[in-house]
Amino acid sequence: MFQVENLCKSYGEILAVGGISFQVRAGEIFGLLGPNGAGKTTTLSMLSGVLRPDSGRILFEGIDMFVDPIRVKRQLGVVPQEIALYEELSARENLAFWGALHGLKGARLRQAMDHILDRVGLAARSKDPVKNYSGGMKRRLNLALGLVHDPRVVLLDEPTVGIDPQARANILEVIRQVAESGTTVLYTTHYLEEAESLCHRIAIMDQGRILAEGTLDELKRQAGEEEIITIEGSFQVDAIEAGIRQGESLRLLSVEPGRAIISTGGSGEGAVKLLSQLFGTRIPMDRISIRPPSLNSLFLNLTGRELRD
Repeated sequence: MFQVENLCKSYGEILAVGGISFQVRAGEIFGLLGPNGAGKTTTLSMLSGVLRPDSGRILFEGIDMFVDPIRVKRQLGVVPQEIALYEELSARENLAFWGALHGLKGARLRQAMDHILDRVGLAARSKDPVKNYSGGMKRRLNLALGLVHDPRVVLLDEPTVGIDPQARANILEVIRQVAESGTTVLYTTHYLEEAESLCHRIAIMDQGRILAEGTLDELKRQAGEEEIITIEGSFQVDAIEAGIRQGESLRLLSVEPGRAIISTGGSGEGAVKLLSQLFGTRIPMDRISIRPPSLNSLFLNLTGRELRD
C-alpha cells in the first residue's frame, strides 16, 4: 500500500532521515520503533504530505505523494503526537469540524461521529468541553479525529505518550479493532512492549536510519540466542573493562561508571563464565540482572545502547 524509497530529510547540517526504504502492506499494523530523535516523526510528516523530502519517493498504491498529494491525503488519517484539539469545544464539536474538512456532512457526519465516539469510549461525555477531559480522554479524542472519516490508512505518531497504563491499553485496543476492520496502520513508538504486542511487522529506527525490519519472530532471530547481562555497582569503567575477558562468548556492549551491559554471545555457558570472572575480582557490584533475547537486545547489538536511552 505504502512504498517508501530512499527517503531523506535534513534540517541544515542535521540529518533527520537518511535514505530509508520500507513497505507497508494493506491491512497490517506496521511499527516504527526507536528512541526519541530517531526520525520517526519526520518520517510520518513526510508520509502525510506535511513535509517534502529532500530526495526519495513515497508511493501510495503507485501514486506519488508529491505528484498528486490531494488524491493521497483524502485516504489518510493522521494522529499527531501533539494533541490537536480545541479545548473550548466539546468532543462532538471537534469531530464535526474535522469531519467536515474531510467532506462529511449531514446524517453521514452524525453517524460517523456516533460510531467513533462509541469506539473510543467517549459517547457519554461527548458534549462536555474538552478542557474538562483527563489526559487519557484527550488522547482518545485525538485518536478519534484521525479516524472519524474512516480512512484507508491511519498514521499514528506516539499516540500513548504521557498517559496512564489503563488509558494506554484502551487506545491500543481501539487500534487493534481499527486494523481488524481493514484499515492499514502505521504506528510509531519508543515503547518496546507496544511494538511487541501490537505490530505485525516492525522497523527498528535510530539516527534517521532503519537498522532492522521484520516480524517480531524474525527480529528476535536476528537478536540470536544471546542473553544480556546488566551489572550495576560503584565501579569505574576501567575496572569493569579489566575484569571482563572479552572473546567469542562475551562482549561488552555498553559501559559507564556504575553500569555495564554484556552480551553472552549466544553461549549457554556465557552467563556462568561471566559471573565466574566477576566474582574472582574485587569489583563492587550491587545488582546483576540477566535478560533473554528481545528487541531491546537486538537494538543493543545494533547500536551499543538501550532503546530507553
